[in-house]
Amino acid sequence: MQHATSHLMRAYARQPVSFVRGSGARLWDEQGVEYLDAIAGVAVTSLGHAHPEIAAVIAEQAGLLLHTSNVFRIDWQERLGERLCALTDMQKAFFCNSGAEANETALKLARLHGHRKQLTQPQILVMQNGFHGRSFATLAATGNPANQRGFEPLMPGFLRVPYNDIDAVRRMAEQSPNIVAVLIEPVQGEGGIRVASADYLRELRTLCDQYDWLLMLDEIQAGMGRTGTWFGYQHAGIAPDVLTLAKALGNGFPIGACLARGQAADLFSPGQHGSTFGGNPLACRVACSVLDIMARDNLPARAAVLGDRLLAGLQQALGDHPDVIAIRGQGLMAGIELNRPCQELVVRALAEQRLLITVTRDTIIRLLPPLICDEAQIDEIVARLSRLLFSTAQKSPSSNCDHAQETCGAHEARTDTLIQA
Repeated sequence: MQHATSHLMRAYARQPVSFVRGSGARLWDEQGVEYLDAIAGVAVTSLGHAHPEIAAVIAEQAGLLLHTSNVFRIDWQERLGERLCALTDMQKAFFCNSGAEANETALKLARLHGHRKQLTQPQILVMQNGFHGRSFATLAATGNPANQRGFEPLMPGFLRVPYNDIDAVRRMAEQSPNIVAVLIEPVQGEGGIRVASADYLRELRTLCDQYDWLLMLDEIQAGMGRTGTWFGYQHAGIAPDVLTLAKALGNGFPIGACLARGQAADLFSPGQHGSTFGGNPLACRVACSVLDIMARDNLPARAAVLGDRLLAGLQQALGDHPDVIAIRGQGLMAGIELNRPCQELVVRALAEQRLLITVTRDTIIRLLPPLICDEAQIDEIVARLSRLLFSTAQKSPSSNCDHAQETCGAHEARTDTLIQA
């Protein structure tokens, strides 16, 4: 909880816990109490906390060179660009400090693409419930009115359609000749862990080719192995024109990237875009080490296996819970949608189960465990979360008490099995 005399702006509703140490998927607070981390800093620390190889690289590079500016060639930036382009079949990279900056870069590319087509008012197609950042352009692209409230007028140039609805895209294409790009998440994270179908992404690729639109994939949360492949779009076997990354790319060290291929790769000329700190030697060396570790330990494939275990465990433990509407996800991105607002569960999970979770869209519990979790930790996440939900269901006036008590006995048996697995 923020102290009454804190000099920090009230931009966050902070929880009353402060962590001082971490290791893998575990965290310890100021009193030495241990917690299980099921959110990984919101999909950031995919290699876990205090990874010894990452810590060693940070220490070594900090003693050599932190920053020179992009006025000069940066060797680690060149290496990272080559590595990411090889993984994605992209051709060029731009490095920045965050996901919002990466998406700002993509949006500027879309505008340049439109002006090359002699369109004075280019428009970008975005999705309902999408989330792309909190800067002015990315806020306008984001599909959550709660995020936008108070910051009107929003930046123009965005058209919004329902997610995973290719017919809506076709109708918008017929009505709006100024569309130049589509910006979409292959899995909506803030939007409630909603997964775009492979067929939808493939048909979207076809429409972009037909209309000369840039297909821009926001992989800031879904990328870097989390969905079970290196990048979420790879489940559909397509290639975007623009790809944005951040979060897990630095395992907690700030770095973002915008990758492009084809005509999008050559839109910028010197002076049209930049970032003071973006792509400095320390950030890029850390990101190269993250890629090394993920490739060596085959973590994208491991995320697929652990994700199947997580979703199966949640379905087994909570599938008949009276408050659960849906359980969905891909890889180690999971969402449990409830029939009621559940923000208070974040606090209760900390206090009662020593478990870190987040809630998005008021009613959806979001789980984003580190990719380095073992099977026992995945089962423990399921066990702790199901204990929490069944305890709150029994106390909730809106719940069917007889049903909750009946399923709770079955739940206890399932929990014992999960813990022993």
